Amino acid sequence: MALAEAGGIKPAGASASGWSFPVMMGRLVDRSVVWRALEKLFWTCLSVGMFAGIWELFWWFGWADAKLLPPPHVFVGSVVDQAKFFNTATRWSIGTAMNSGPTPFEAVLITLGATTGRVFSGLLIASVLAIGMGVLIRYFLLMDRMVLPTITLLSPVSPIAWLPVAIFLFGIGNAPAIFMVVIALFFHMVLATINQIDNVSPNFINVARTMGATKRQIYGRVIVPAILPGMLAVLRLNLFGAWMVVLIAESTGVGYGMGQVIMLARNTFNPSLVFFCIFLIGLLGFVFDWLLRQAQRRILYWLPDATEKLRVL
Repeated sequence: MALAEAGGIKPAGASASGWSFPVMMGRLVDRSVVWRALEKLFWTCLSVGMFAGIWELFWWFGWADAKLLPPPHVFVGSVVDQAKFFNTATRWSIGTAMNSGPTPFEAVLITLGATTGRVFSGLLIASVLAIGMGVLIRYFLLMDRMVLPTITLLSPVSPIAWLPVAIFLFGIGNAPAIFMVVIALFFHMVLATINQIDNVSPNFINVARTMGATKRQIYGRVIVPAILPGMLAVLRLNLFGAWMVVLIAESTGVGYGMGQVIMLARNTFNPSLVFFCIFLIGLLGFVFDWLLRQAQRRILYWLPDATEKLRVL
């Protein structure tokens, strides 16, 4: 090869700059990925900026009272002052003073971590129980006849109605908050699982039967993988429902959590603290939704990008 290069003959696959074709393509792919990420970041910032700008304009023209509906620059600028109120929601012993215990920054992290832990604990438990129950209902006819009517009956019940039951059963603490998340998601996820199973293409099942698959093999190797994309989408949507329910559960007194801070803001008539909590919850929800979408792309790597189907119209 050295003789060929000395004679002015380039080896196959090499470019004038000395980079091979695969290396050049790899660099182009990397640049395109970075460009798409930057483009999404730009549009995300522009969307949030427009919303904040409209909010600021309402305050600028006097259409919104800063005491009742503080603009973003007010409650974001007073982050340090608002963070100290999280210490009241993280007092583990009665009589602890406002200026003792964790620092304001530590109190915010502890509160966010506690609420996030309850959300994902309830979401995980509800997902495992609901998917398992949905498969069992369609697998066994007796389960279909004995369990499905009760689940359908309880599905429309508001999660708030289960709040006294959670307190009766578990008292005060983490357990009632997690129970509220589980009970709010379980019935709907069972029905969603059953609907996903019913919508599996009969061609898949017929091919498996033709190849001699048993009922257990059809469910384990055909039906469950077929419903996986739909169930991951349901899981992503139920993440937002879990956040809504856990705030209601925490407001009853679980010790510490975002729901407790929001109730404190309401009782003390502190709109800046309310919107600061809303900002934190929205930020956490956005981040975890992005993480779930990335996990969904990795798990369902064989599926095309559904967002690009209508771009050509």
